[in-house]
Amino acid sequence: MSDTEGTPGTKAAPDTGAAKPRRRQARGEARIAQLLKAAARVFCVSGYNGASTNAIAREAGVSPGTLYQFFPNKEAIAIELGDQLLHRWQEIYGAAFSPGDLELPLDRILDTVLDPLIAFNCENPAFTVLAHGSEIPGVITQGHDALHATMLTRTEQLLGAYLPELPADRAHRIASMSFTLFQAGLDLIMAHEGTEREAYIRELKTVMYRYLEPLVCDPRPGPPPQEIDTP
Repeated sequence: MSDTEGTPGTKAAPDTGAAKPRRRQARGEARIAQLLKAAARVFCVSGYNGASTNAIAREAGVSPGTLYQFFPNKEAIAIELGDQLLHRWQEIYGAAFSPGDLELPLDRILDTVLDPLIAFNCENPAFTVLAHGSEIPGVITQGHDALHATMLTRTEQLLGAYLPELPADRAHRIASMSFTLFQAGLDLIMAHEGTEREAYIRELKTVMYRYLEPLVCDPRPGPPPQEIDTP
């Protein structure tokens, strides 16, 4: 035993190990999360063009100088926020578009696929804000475009698995139409709250069900029969 070990009144040596850097890193990550949450709120209220670093700092309850310790400008904040939201969206749609769901009835498939996607957008309205606008940083819009292309491909693959006799060109058209219907319905859903939002969610599911149900019940490869008016 050393001369000082266990001696009463002896002060322990100061802790200079790795714990302090880890604590500083944790504080930094918490501050970044705080700033990104504030940025999301400011983008939703003011839009990307109308937002400013001063407004984001004020919303976060910090000084602009503190913000600049982590982000050099508004674009860097938007890119970091957009990247996090895109990553979370990829996880959600990856779980929602599952081949295992093809054994379910059509209405259950729509619930399984649409509910998590709608919930994510309602909980993260900044995701939609950062998907539109001429001033949005290109890296964000490129990420959204790539994600949409991946979702379209996944939808085509599910249609092909569900209806193996469906020609590829028609599967592509149906997937494109379904995706467009979803986007249009989502815009209406996001524009409302409470019971009205729930009503629009039901309307979107009804539209998509009525579009897809004849295909599921009568999956003939050719074009749908023409309706003929008779006197």
